[in-house]
Amino acid sequence: MAVKIDKKIKGYSVITPDDKARDAAAVAKAAVSVAPVESVTDNIVHMHERIERPEVLIGSTYKIKSPLVEHAFYVTINDIVLNQDTEHELRRPFEIFINSKSMEHFQWIVALTRIMSAVFRKGGDVTFIVDEMKAVFDPKGGYFKAGGVYMPSLVAELGSIVEEHMKSIGLLHDPEMSAHQRALIAEKRKQFEDRSKKNSEVSAAPAQSAALAPSLSQSEGEGRGGVALEVADDSEGADNGSFPAAATMCHKCSTKALVIMDGCQTCLNCGYSKCG
Repeated sequence: MAVKIDKKIKGYSVITPDDKARDAAAVAKAAVSVAPVESVTDNIVHMHERIERPEVLIGSTYKIKSPLVEHAFYVTINDIVLNQDTEHELRRPFEIFINSKSMEHFQWIVALTRIMSAVFRKGGDVTFIVDEMKAVFDPKGGYFKAGGVYMPSLVAELGSIVEEHMKSIGLLHDPEMSAHQRALIAEKRKQFEDRSKKNSEVSAAPAQSAALAPSLSQSEGEGRGGVALEVADDSEGADNGSFPAAATMCHKCSTKALVIMDGCQTCLNCGYSKCG
């Protein structure tokens, strides 16, 4: 059979029967070496919609007490364990339930839990749901939950709970700060505390000198039936929290730990600085 060649021939080689046998042996050897690996990976069970719900699931329940609603919300997240008792064991969220006495939000809560449960059972990377929920803002305004962390909406706090649960089962991990960054935050915090203590001492000195005169006159008149007064210094212990009372909210870590240092806003929690 004639074959028409339209391109220029740059070179050629003759394939002998020995070459064909050698190529066939190499292909067969490669197939044998790959076969055990494929058989091992085929035994790993990944999350997908076809997995049936087991009779018993393990989970955790979290409480939300928001000032936006009268009664607390109780969020239960149940997990399924894949490849149990093997080196490939993995715990994945399977379903979520939200219960509360407040019936005003019943419809959207039921819809939200069903959609989230469907996303969990879909499989793949489901961690994106955390960022989507935490980005929901309430047009009426958010609130600060315990610890001074700002929540832009009730849905955002639900997202933070899902994030906390995923971290507990190993699906999400906190980005670890370097030793240099931790040392920098500790240094900035110490500088701010020293400066605040020095300012409080300077401002307390005039007040103490002004209160000294009446206390002396009253002590002199104590023998004539007068009453001696003691001046208490309440400058210490004015702030019992972990961050200064005058701190504002940091938009990066949503914690009230942002203070002014050297004319620049600096966060004493995450190390964020507006000046870079």
